[in-house]
Parts: sequence; structure tokens; C-alpha cells
Amino acid sequence: MELLRVDTLEEAREKLYRAAGEECMNIREVPLEEALDKILAEDCFSVLDIPDFRRSMVDGYAVKAKDTMGAGENLPVFLKVIEDVAIGTEACSKIVPGTCAYVPTGGMIPEGADSCVMVEYCEAFDETQVAVYGAVSPGRNLVEVGEDCKKGSLLFAKGTRIRSQEIGALAAEGFTSVKVFDAFQISIISTGDELIQPGNHRKRGQIYDINTSALTALARKHGFVVCSQKTVKDEYETLKRTVQEAMCISDMVVISGGSSKGKKDMTAQVIDELAVPGVFTHGLALKPGKPTILGVDKQSRTLMIGLPGHPVAAMAVFEMLPVWLCQKLTGEPKRPAIPAVLQGNVPGTPGRKMLLFVELIPGQEGYLAKPVFGKSGLMSTMTRADGYAVIELNQEGLKTGERIWVQVF
Repeated sequence: MELLRVDTLEEAREKLYRAAGEECMNIREVPLEEALDKILAEDCFSVLDIPDFRRSMVDGYAVKAKDTMGAGENLPVFLKVIEDVAIGTEACSKIVPGTCAYVPTGGMIPEGADSCVMVEYCEAFDETQVAVYGAVSPGRNLVEVGEDCKKGSLLFAKGTRIRSQEIGALAAEGFTSVKVFDAFQISIISTGDELIQPGNHRKRGQIYDINTSALTALARKHGFVVCSQKTVKDEYETLKRTVQEAMCISDMVVISGGSSKGKKDMTAQVIDELAVPGVFTHGLALKPGKPTILGVDKQSRTLMIGLPGHPVAAMAVFEMLPVWLCQKLTGEPKRPAIPAVLQGNVPGTPGRKMLLFVELIPGQEGYLAKPVFGKSGLMSTMTRADGYAVIELNQEGLKTGERIWVQVF
């Protein structure tokens, strides 16, 4: 049997990035209400000071803080009320010593005032006089011009994944649309004579197709658009036809199974027949994930990804390569890793980088990481794990009590 000539993960990533090309991600402008979970394709700068007027944080009275010095429950300060500021209107008065103005939450602070006293600490005797029972310091209970965001400052950098928070901040600046990266359109194909669709009658020796559902969910989680899902038998012409159809509608075709060098492993051959230049990586120095295939068809600009058939390996490689590529091309930062203390000795794998799946357990001084051992064909390996740590290519292993960094799923 011909052996796989493996690339390191770093070599495979570099080849995949070059094959994709820096300009492979399309950019489009979308209405703000449709931007949720998309990735910004350009820097967004503030066009306004937010707020652009001094604003009260409470219902209360705008005052000069100096006027309230010494005020208390038994010795109030009496001030003249010269204005009742309506929400959404401009304050007209100017606060001078001995005067104040009523301002609702979000209302404009009049000129001359430097703080605001909550109504709970005030007692109005009539429309023109109020007793203040508590002292305030300058700046108390108000927001200064530009305190939230200064005009011209960077709001969000290219590569930011847009959450509801970002949409709110953009709306506050008056944005109605933003430029975002178009998501990768991918097709997912699972291969195997033993596979049947969940819900169908299963004979002995058959298994339900895990990878189509798992990879579809994983792809959507990371913002990919899944435009096709197929399960096919280990038949060359059937696989070839299915892949060819997928190439017509996809930026990326993901095939799970048939990626090694066995009798029915035909993914690499199909890719080489349909794509030019075809396969550029067959074998990855990664555990799990050694039988991985990468290829490209330059004419249709379609990336070809052959994943191992074992579900754990397939999902791990999808995270390490397609998800990494999307983040690299868009500039989206990698999710931060969590420090944890390893519970148990774990040997490395000579010649291969290893992903160590772990369960995170809260401890008194942070997290403990309990290794989750299991074969790459067992979904329980993934369902019991909260994330993974990396044992590097030439690292002997990790020791119990060692601090590791866990990338959470």
C-alpha cells in the first residue's frame, strides 16, 4: 500500500491559503438589520461624538456641585428651579450659583451645570424651588460629550464578527448599512457503503451518517453557508458526479471519508480527475486527522477538502483548516484560549502534532483540564470534551500539574 506523504499543519495551511488567494472573499453591503453574525470587510469609524451633548444618567436636577456641599438629610440646600428640560429637546437655560434645572434620564444637561442630583435626594416645594438632601461631586450622574465614542475614532476593525452589541453601536452612529464578507458557500459530501440517513431502517453492519449533520452544524456555527448536503456510496462514478455538481455551486467542497489509501478510498483520485491542478496535500502530521486531502480547481476557483471518515477527526480537521482559512482571509481574531491545569500525564505523538481533548472542571484557582481519551470514531470523545489543547510536533508530552491553554469549542 502506498503511504501518505504528510505535510505539517503549518505547511498545509500555507498551501491552502495560497490556493484560495487573498482576494477570494467577496464583499457586499448589507442593511444593518441583516448584518448579525457577519464579518466586517472594512474598518468602521465614528462619524459622531456619542453622545454629542452632555446627557443625564438619572431623573434629577442639574446643578453646580459646589452648591450642594454640606447638604444632608437634616440640612438641605435650597435651589431655584429655572427650567424643566423635556426629553429630546435642547436645554435653554444656563445654570448659575443657586439655580438648577429638572432633567429626565437621557435629557440634555444645561450649560453651567456640572453634575446631577437624583430625584430621590430632592424634594420639590413648588415649580420654582427644590430642597437637595445630598451632596454630589463634579461629573456625578452625567455623561460628557464623546464619553462613549469620540468622532473619528475606530469603532470596529475589519474582521470583527458583528454581534447585537456592534449593531447597537453602529445604529447609535447613524449607520444604516455595512460592508461585510460574503460567507463561503460549501457543499458537504459524506461517503461510505455503510452509511444511511438517520430515521431510516438500519440493518446490521450499517451506521447512521454522523458527519453530514455534524459538519453542517459546525460549518454554520462558523458562518459558512451550506448549499448542498449529500451522502453517497463508495462508487467512483457516483462520487465523481456528486463532486462535479457540488463544484458548480460551491466555493468549497468538503468530502468526508475515502481520504486514505485503502481499496475504496477514491477521494484523491476524483479530485485529481475533476480539478486542475488538483490535490496538493495528501496527509497531515496531525492526530487526529492524518488522512486529510487538500486540492483546488483554479478554473472554477473551488477549494477541495477531503476529511477523514471518523467523526472526531473530520470535525477536528474542519476546525484546523477551513475555519482557520476563513479567519485568516477575513482577519477575524481567533477565539481566546483558557488557561487550565492538566490532570494527568499525556504522551505526545512522534512526528505529529496532537490535539488533546479535555473536559474543563472549575477549581478553586481556575480551571482543571481532565483529558478525554477516546478513538477518533467515537462521538463521545467530542461530546465529553469542552475544548482542546495542542501538543506540538516534537514535544514529548504534557505532565500532570502543567499549565496548558485550552481552545474552547
